Amino acid sequence: MIDSETHSHRPPKSTMGPPITAYVVPMILFMLLTWVEGRFPAVYIWIYFAKTAIITASLAFFYPKWKQEIRFDARVLPLAIVIGLAVFAEWILVDTWVKYPHITLGARTALNPFLAIPQSSLRMAFIAVRLFGIAVMVPIVEELFWRSFLLRYLTDQDFWKLPVGSFSWSAFAIVAVSFGFSHPEWLAAVLCAIAYGLLLKRTRSLFACIVAHGVTNLVLALYVLEYHAWRFW
Repeated sequence: MIDSETHSHRPPKSTMGPPITAYVVPMILFMLLTWVEGRFPAVYIWIYFAKTAIITASLAFFYPKWKQEIRFDARVLPLAIVIGLAVFAEWILVDTWVKYPHITLGARTALNPFLAIPQSSLRMAFIAVRLFGIAVMVPIVEELFWRSFLLRYLTDQDFWKLPVGSFSWSAFAIVAVSFGFSHPEWLAAVLCAIAYGLLLKRTRSLFACIVAHGVTNLVLALYVLEYHAWRFW
């Protein structure tokens, strides 16, 4: 009787949602390897190459679990691009004009590749991989974790039952603050999380958030390369 009652309350395997590991493992790898690269600046370049390869492989491995959540939708592109550009502007302006203490968690390496990498071929390879990591890999990892998984999980532990973009406002606040304090520029990051969260609420599209995040990061990276603002790198 006990066994039958236990099984009667457990959803059939076919109706279970994607495992939490599919959302969490790439983020854990990202945070762990980011911490490692900051501790070994002498070999940072090679750690970053390895980090990008490992995390990209983890995303490819788990892709079948959440691929339905990232569906291309041309209708959301204009708004996503506008939000991405607005967050880039906000990030630069807040960090330049608002005086607030940065936090050490997730401190940036701020490596200048033009000084640190004398070999031009290696330098160009590093910049290319860095741009891929910033504009493609990071947006997918972070949006899957923060705005697909955690927003819904904090709203309902059976998070897969909620459509993407459905969440409570208490979960919204927790995620915005947590996302902010996972970045050195925490104030700019909190505002960034609010913008991406509202974009998700408006579009119900994780694809829109990934595009917006990718635009923000890509333009920020190009700004860093153009103006040598390595503190954002």
